[in-house]
Amino acid sequence: MRWTITLALAVALVAPAAAAAHVTVQPSTAPAGGFTRLDVRVPNERDGTGTVKVDLKLPPGFLTASYESVPGWTVKVTKAKLAKPIKVEGFDVTEQVDRITWTGDGKQGVIGPGQFRDFGLSVAMPKGKPGSKLTFKALQTYQGGEIVRWIGPEDGDEPAPTVTLTAGGEGGGHGAPAAGSGSAASTTTQAPANAAGDDDSDPLAIVALLVGALGLLAGIAGVLAARLATRAPA
Repeated sequence: MRWTITLALAVALVAPAAAAAHVTVQPSTAPAGGFTRLDVRVPNERDGTGTVKVDLKLPPGFLTASYESVPGWTVKVTKAKLAKPIKVEGFDVTEQVDRITWTGDGKQGVIGPGQFRDFGLSVAMPKGKPGSKLTFKALQTYQGGEIVRWIGPEDGDEPAPTVTLTAGGEGGGHGAPAAGSGSAASTTTQAPANAAGDDDSDPLAIVALLVGALGLLAGIAGVLAARLATRAPA
């Protein structure tokens, strides 16, 4: 019984931490065709070195993306030509945002051991069928040159971040780009560097909590049964 309780508690404590260790895009769902904020959440998984570069590959369909200014980090936005121009409020849009790269200066711009950082984006989501998933491939570079490639399947060791489309919101994924005719521009707002966000959609964390709760209940039942047994007449 003690082993059961210990194992359940270990799963409950370790599983959420392991799930949160991956590079993710928050929130995990967004309305198709709507304007929304996405945060690229980057945790540091190494004990003796910091993260100094994050390279995010966007899926097709993002015509505009504005990034939030982060002290110590420079941002490079790379665009790609569309196979066919898209008409947006009478104008032909010929490019889409292909990738966004954040590079830290190694001083203020570094994600240290045990830390994480959110890189904010304001985007117009592509149109698509509710339930379909958008995959964002990411490369995380540490001081010293190590690169972790978050490009694998969801059940892999290094899964790529994904966002699931929900029912379409107001506006449209092919709506009017932000100021600058679709060019990404830095915003003037600054969110706390390590402000934690909510992500109630993590199934691993939910399962782990349920397992932990069941383990505790089993342990309590075992203790009560043992006490009743010792009090029973010989």
